[in-house]
Amino acid sequence: MENQSSVTESAVKEFILLGFSDIRELQILHFWVFLFIYLAAIIGNFLIILIVAHDEQLHSPMYFFLANLSLSDTCYISTTVPKSIASALTNHSLISFTECVLQVFLILTLAGVELSFLTVMAYDRYMAICHPLQYSMIMNWKACFQMAAASWISSLINATLHTVSTFRLQFCKSNIKQLFCDIPQLWMISCTDPVVSQSLVIASTITVGLFCLLFILVSYGFIFSTVFKIQSSQGRYKVFSTCTPHLTVLSLFLTTAVFSYFRPKAWSSPPVDLFAAVLYTILPPVMNPIIYSLRNKEIHGAMSKMAKKWFGFYRGIL
Repeated sequence: MENQSSVTESAVKEFILLGFSDIRELQILHFWVFLFIYLAAIIGNFLIILIVAHDEQLHSPMYFFLANLSLSDTCYISTTVPKSIASALTNHSLISFTECVLQVFLILTLAGVELSFLTVMAYDRYMAICHPLQYSMIMNWKACFQMAAASWISSLINATLHTVSTFRLQFCKSNIKQLFCDIPQLWMISCTDPVVSQSLVIASTITVGLFCLLFILVSYGFIFSTVFKIQSSQGRYKVFSTCTPHLTVLSLFLTTAVFSYFRPKAWSSPPVDLFAAVLYTILPPVMNPIIYSLRNKEIHGAMSKMAKKWFGFYRGIL
């Protein structure tokens, strides 16, 4: 009993995160690769925010939501990667209980914000394409700020609920077989039954996740129905070009999330779990600004004007 209580007490104070390797050379490689990826994500998303704020032609609901999405991506990748970089550099994989709680809370909040804004952006495209005459009246700035506030507040409430239910558990082990504090991994090291926490996650996934997914699918169903009625091929291409970046970003987010948390158990192993975590937490924040800068001509043009104004030249984006 004395040994068991000491393990529990130690586990409550700190956890041990999983690293890519115990070999020092590979840890240094991990540090440099993740540092490069992190800086690329931060710079890319910051540029999107800066461009939207700088160019008055981009002061529209679609780009307002895009700037919020870039902000959430910046915070999202900053929640996990800096800790992983520091652990690889110092060979110190411990994370305190408080840091673990904060990490879980922020991951849940920012993942919820990402899904919320992708849903709102689908509604924005639906209004712009299917109801263009009513668009400016319905998607006014007051409505946009209300949607953004609702996205952030609802995600904070949802994250608080899941974080509290998870850390009410007692943990008998300290080893988390993941790069960051992840709820399924915390369930695995709990010595109390996590059925309440698991039930809340399932209920949230079914209600919130499926609602957002169905809302997006219905919105794009109406969008495609409207687009196919356009007789001009140039008009159809113009409409599709405004939807393609959003659909690509949405597909990337949903694919990585499903692979991380809903893949068959037969596909689950420590290397695969580690790879899935990298995909889910790193790939969307890195790829989102690239997708929008490459596929969106207005972003491309605004970037060109800003570069000419600030640096006097612009060589273009591949």
